[in-house]
Amino acid sequence: MRSYLFVPADSERKLAKADEAGADALILDLEDSVAPSRREVARRLAAEFLAGPRGRAERWVRINGLASGAAGADLPAVVVEGLDGVVVPKAGGAEDVLRLDRWLGSLEAAAGMTPGAVRILPIATETPAAVFRLGEYADAGPRLAGLSWGAEDLSAAIGAMSARDGHGRWLPTFQTVRSLCALAAAAAGVPAIDTVYTDFRDTDGLRACAGAARRDGFLGMLAIHPAQVPVINEAFTPTKTEVADARRIVDAFEAQPDAGVLDLDGRMVDRPHLLQARRVLSLARAAAGR
Repeated sequence: MRSYLFVPADSERKLAKADEAGADALILDLEDSVAPSRREVARRLAAEFLAGPRGRAERWVRINGLASGAAGADLPAVVVEGLDGVVVPKAGGAEDVLRLDRWLGSLEAAAGMTPGAVRILPIATETPAAVFRLGEYADAGPRLAGLSWGAEDLSAAIGAMSARDGHGRWLPTFQTVRSLCALAAAAAGVPAIDTVYTDFRDTDGLRACAGAARRDGFLGMLAIHPAQVPVINEAFTPTKTEVADARRIVDAFEAQPDAGVLDLDGRMVDRPHLLQARRVLSLARAAAGR
């Protein structure tokens, strides 16, 4: 999936319009965008939304962190038929995913849901200690649906005055963490999902950021405003030129299946190019299905 749109779960107005944004996934937020005094309302509205008519988007819920105490009330309220996954903030490593796996199993059984139906997307870098445990996610089990990262909480945790420089580029610490997230996702065999672009009025900046994310191996991006969704979807959808080139590479290897390296109009292509070409075609098919 290309776009994951956060929707405050305590806002009936925003929930009612959420499917209109065209996101591939909606994340009903019980954490940062909801005041503690509104959490019970948010849980109730999220459960009602999940039980209601489905649009094209998958339906996820960002619970509160497992160490917060609030997750114990979040999960029983929202693990209902219609929930596709949970986003876990301030995840500490694979241990949190495995713990949540056991918890979800019990809740799915109580709700009469298919075992393993609810997937897990950790925000895997929001504490300094969590960064050093990214490699563990390769052993996090089958519920792991991807890995994302966060700069805002990490910035506050380390006392950084900013995560970006004056030109909007990630500063070295955060660029390193972003790269490690992408590598950890690849090692775990799941998609890497880039973090939010917080200035939702800056369309050009978002387009550049999303394009760089796809270039660097991310397969999707988190969004905080409906206006960001079309830009993100476009950035993570292969162009017609990319699809045509990928098709030529795949066709060339299918015509010569024993070849390790081929000359394609004066350009050397080998097995890594074939792998990337197949990935492009897969992304294009997935986007077309949306």
